[in-house]
Amino acid sequence: MASPVAGSLNRASPDDPVVGRRRVRGRILGSVLRVVLTTGALLAVYASAPIGQRFTGRIALQLCAALLVLGVVVGWQLRSVSRSPYPTLRGVEAVAVSVPLLVLTFAAAYLGAGFADPAGFTERLSRIDAVYFAVTVFTTVGFGDIAPRSETARLLVTLQMVVDLVMVGLIAKVLVGAVRQRRNALGRSQP
Repeated sequence: MASPVAGSLNRASPDDPVVGRRRVRGRILGSVLRVVLTTGALLAVYASAPIGQRFTGRIALQLCAALLVLGVVVGWQLRSVSRSPYPTLRGVEAVAVSVPLLVLTFAAAYLGAGFADPAGFTERLSRIDAVYFAVTVFTTVGFGDIAPRSETARLLVTLQMVVDLVMVGLIAKVLVGAVRQRRNALGRSQP
């Protein structure tokens, strides 16, 4: 028969550093899994969405709706950070979800604009080309191999540049501030 003392020694305390490390690893793994699944779902939607109708007004409405969804997602992510026991990890997850959503939103707009006006860009855009172009605009690399020609395409690129600046500013200021505020409220430095 095991003694009660021996039984209690075999149980891990919540304050045990090994248990703490396992909990943090589990949180990190869960966060990575959520980001991978969300990004995969976004890519699947982008790959299968019926993009290519020739209605320029519809493209503008879809872009506005997608940007509204992006705003809601960022707001929800900000709220999640401010309530999370692991705000830094949650903040990284918020960025890792928001950036692909932003890039794919504009890739879809570029693809739709390219179908509406085939001469709108220096070359006809495939779905991959549209993502590539959206990433080059987001990162401000601008290789010059694909460029907007029409006013509509230039307007879309300008809009992405402005939204990118706002998003980077939002992430740098508001999201990082929310992480700091939550970490201070928790009184510890957690991931």
